[in-house]
Amino acid sequence: MENTPNRPGRGKPRDEGLRQAILKASAELLLEGGYRGFTIEGVAARAGASKVTIYKWWPSKGSLALDGYVEAVSEAIGFPVTDSPRRDVETQLAAVIHGLTSTPSGRAIVELIGAAQEDPELQRELTLRYIQPRRELAATAFARLLGWDAHKRRDELYAVTDQVYGAIYNRLLFGLLPLDAGFASQLVEFWISPSGRR
Repeated sequence: MENTPNRPGRGKPRDEGLRQAILKASAELLLEGGYRGFTIEGVAARAGASKVTIYKWWPSKGSLALDGYVEAVSEAIGFPVTDSPRRDVETQLAAVIHGLTSTPSGRAIVELIGAAQEDPELQRELTLRYIQPRRELAATAFARLLGWDAHKRRDELYAVTDQVYGAIYNRLLFGLLPLDAGFASQLVEFWISPSGRR
């Protein structure tokens, strides 16, 4: 799983099989009941782990829920790389929109974002381990799409991707429509059209 922290443990070395069981249980519980119904006790029971072990490896409920979320969605919203940068970006944006609107992961991320507003540590980890790494991947994908140098124009690429994904989350959070694959195509068309970038 990408971006899962390798925090130094106290005592015995981490049991990788148990760690995977905890992550799987975390992902399942988060998607089943959302963040509000997510508990360390529930994860421990499902994974066959002790709460003490979980707290050795994850400092908080938010940290564990975040890792569960990343475990659940990373593969589904990955960036494809083919000979068509436009198709790659549209496919990825459509996958994100589908996940947010048609799967339990949509509710989970909205609740995680909401919880992060009152939990500075969760907000920091959400940005560090999920938002920023995906921002980097998106910048690279949009560099291919726009024919820009990914290193020299990094700040400009961040501005582009922040606008694109910001538009998606704005529609999600406020229930604005349409929010579908057609909207993904519209966003891409805007950025590759000369008139859109004037």
